Amino acid sequence: MNTTLTEDQILRRAKRRVGLKTGFMTHALVYVLVNLGLFGINLFNGGQRWHLFPLLGWGLGLAIHGVVTFIALRGDDYRERMLAAEVERVRRGG
Repeated sequence: MNTTLTEDQILRRAKRRVGLKTGFMTHALVYVLVNLGLFGINLFNGGQRWHLFPLLGWGLGLAIHGVVTFIALRGDDYRERMLAAEVERVRRGG
């Protein structure tokens, strides 16, 4: 199977990958800034360490976002290999 990409396909794939990366980086930056602000508010007001709850909960969401981004970035080649294998199976009558 010929997997040569056209320039348009390469550009679309590159834009998608950049979008995934910048989306995750934006999420991570907002996470750090907001949680620093919450920590500052908690430190200023004293009392219980309530800032840890959003830090941990949102941190889990950020970790999941990172894993999904990593899988999506690594998955392009995997999908192409699976497609090529399926095309060969169909050609062989399987």
